[in-house]
Amino acid sequence: MEKGAKSQKSYQETYNHYYPAVCRQLTYMLGSHAVAEEITQEAFLKLYCTPPRQYQNIGGWLSRVAINLAYNYLRSEKSRLRREENTKHHGLTAISSEEAALQNEEASLVRITLQILPERDRLCLLMKHSGFSYDEIAEAIGTKKTSVGTIIARAQAKFKRVYLEQKGCDA
Repeated sequence: MEKGAKSQKSYQETYNHYYPAVCRQLTYMLGSHAVAEEITQEAFLKLYCTPPRQYQNIGGWLSRVAINLAYNYLRSEKSRLRREENTKHHGLTAISSEEAALQNEEASLVRITLQILPERDRLCLLMKHSGFSYDEIAEAIGTKKTSVGTIIARAQAKFKRVYLEQKGCDA
């Protein structure tokens, strides 16, 4: 097998293995599966065009790149929404249904809570709930695998406390 064909097969295997987890992670983070798919594709494009020097923890590398791309998207989306808000009249937006409004409010509250958490906690929670292994999480945050469970438990407790504070409930 030629070197190019071998690397193409290796890339395809990597894509097939990690795409679902990275996309799931971004869906949790962004609240939109369609946007998550776009950004996941962009992360894999970066892998294809400029792969990391070392390939031993490609899952952690992909997760980090995807999260950075998602943060860039969120910043640009925030700017776009601010510009739109400045140009439209207040009170003209109609809500289609109470349920949709509650779901949007809940998703927004989760995103706000995640943004308040320290980056390491946010990354651990997103990676854990996206199906990444403790090895991959440890590599992404630069710690030992044996510490990951404790870090995740503490991050979940912080998330719950901050979430309830944002919601206006006693923690």
